[in-house]
Amino acid sequence: MKYLVGTYNSQTAVYAVTGDSAVNLTALNPAIGSDLRALISDSALLDTVSGQMDAAPKVAVSDITPALPVAKPGTIICLGLNYTDHIKEGGYEIPEYPALFMRGKNSIMAAGAPLVRPSCSDKLDYEAELMLVVGKGGRHIQESDALDHVFGYTVFNDGSVRDYQRKTHQWTPGKNFDNTGAVGPYVVTPDELPDGASGLKIESRVGDEILQSSNTANMIWSVAQTIATISEYTTLEPGDLIALGTPPGVGHAKKPHPRWLKPGEVVDIEIENIGICSNPIVDEKDYNAKDTAA
Repeated sequence: MKYLVGTYNSQTAVYAVTGDSAVNLTALNPAIGSDLRALISDSALLDTVSGQMDAAPKVAVSDITPALPVAKPGTIICLGLNYTDHIKEGGYEIPEYPALFMRGKNSIMAAGAPLVRPSCSDKLDYEAELMLVVGKGGRHIQESDALDHVFGYTVFNDGSVRDYQRKTHQWTPGKNFDNTGAVGPYVVTPDELPDGASGLKIESRVGDEILQSSNTANMIWSVAQTIATISEYTTLEPGDLIALGTPPGVGHAKKPHPRWLKPGEVVDIEIENIGICSNPIVDEKDYNAKDTAA
């Protein structure tokens, strides 16, 4: 199943996507709610509408404004170094343990929403990443069982403010500016993808300019290994988000000059068989001015 959470006719709902059209699952059963959390917690809800979907009215996907797949994720955990060539371009040693950090809820936003370059820095970078949505929670999850804990996979742009990232060893400031981490728009269930979403082309672009191009098969730590590692120290809960790191080609490592994102550009992150997360870049002062005017 390919899900899209979004707004149409002023109502936010969960949609099932086929091609260029979508069915409003929330309209078929209001218990499904306005994001994926109910379906994550109770997969039987899908059974209540499966017999109605073929005959249900269709909506053009292009008419739906994406929202976050999980409106208020409990925990957002990210891998910082998970592709060998990206590690090398950043000047790091290949770690023996995943470089993990966390994002706060104010740092993420939906696909299509403005990705905000902060007023204090012009060093806004892009990072194409596979992201998983935790289905079944747990602690001390075995690697052999870990894929059973995945509800689905989505696309993530781990927008990073590089000079602030380098201010501390923990990376927290540079990874947590408001409205810099784009999620979505689609969540694809594991049965539609290879095991662990491995072997998928992953790419970032601005217009015709290809910034990154790799494959999720090149990840050092697989989805299963990552879930097992994280659950050693914390209890994963349904609806948590885990980002799996970015391949080489990020802006700060471009030669001869870094390639920062600039207001007026649109950055696209695409993962094969999942979709494209597309976001316009705006300057913070213009973003705030828009909010004030509204």
